[in-house]
Amino acid sequence: MQEENNPQENISETFEEALRRSDALRADFSLNPTKYRLLTGDRPTGALHIGHYFGSLKNRVALQALGIETFIVIADYQVLTDRDAVDNIPANVQELVLDYLAVGLNPESKHTHIFCHSHVPALNQLLVPFLTLVGMGELYRNPTIKEEIEAAGLTNVNAAMYTYPVHQAADILFCKGNVVPVGRDQLPHLELTRKIARRFNRRFCKDGAAVFPEPAALISEAPKILGLDGVQKMSKSRNNAIMLRATADETAALVKKAKTDTERQITYEPDKRPEVANLLQLIALCTGDDATKIAERIGDGGGGALKKTLTDALNDMLAPIRERRAALESDAVHVVHDVLKKGNAAANAVADATLTEMRRAMNMDYGV
Repeated sequence: MQEENNPQENISETFEEALRRSDALRADFSLNPTKYRLLTGDRPTGALHIGHYFGSLKNRVALQALGIETFIVIADYQVLTDRDAVDNIPANVQELVLDYLAVGLNPESKHTHIFCHSHVPALNQLLVPFLTLVGMGELYRNPTIKEEIEAAGLTNVNAAMYTYPVHQAADILFCKGNVVPVGRDQLPHLELTRKIARRFNRRFCKDGAAVFPEPAALISEAPKILGLDGVQKMSKSRNNAIMLRATADETAALVKKAKTDTERQITYEPDKRPEVANLLQLIALCTGDDATKIAERIGDGGGGALKKTLTDALNDMLAPIRERRAALESDAVHVVHDVLKKGNAAANAVADATLTEMRRAMNMDYGV
């Protein structure tokens, strides 16, 4: 397509540029919170674990406290890209909402809206015009899609998997999100969203009155968190995760199985001792202490002392989250229903307004 051949269109922001922009955003958040609208979310494939907490949930709560409006999408349609079964989706949605509330996300704050992708029809109407702005080559070349196909072990890939980045663009742009928290590996998705916004504005908008912002990446400050095997990224499907809803005893049992090494002296050396370093890093995230100093305190206590220190740190940190979750579970169905009813209503109101503006820009607002 014409836009793909535009040299300016193919200039992507480098990671260093994205990081500088991200740092500038953080500096401005507390000064001008109302300038920003953030979009983030998760697929409902199961309850959340401590990797999710340190990687994104903790940051969402901090941004909520600053007064930044946040739309959190439960991306239920996206489950269909790599899974055939849908029986578990209702239970997984409930678990997701309970985890959100337990960590401190609060829809009553009026800054946070939790909604389901499948319940916002106008959001999905953005998809067809957006698809006309993207070339097939761009979808095939997306490195994140290739990695997700490989990770899921897919041999028969449906079209929705390839158009996944365009779905994400619709998720972000329906609410005119101008900030999206991402890891480095997710930058290609966001870059395509920026291109879609740019191309729409260029093709359809008159007199420079842009409909969509080009969202900026808020690069996660959390270090890469490995699972208890010390090798792969933490994931429930790999059986190497500690779930937020785990009890204190379950957490202790899981940490006891964590992989370390044969050296008794505990040191923080990520390159030479990745398994030990990963557990030290988790302690540091829980306590706010420096990983090297934690290692010095444990000294020659060996793997046993390291694991006990991690167990205590995790259980101390998770105690208030578990307490809130237990209170919510006593009336889980009604709590989740109320959260989603309010969140879906807020998302629909914004999506309807955006779709009206989009139709007007495309000269398709006849008969409305």
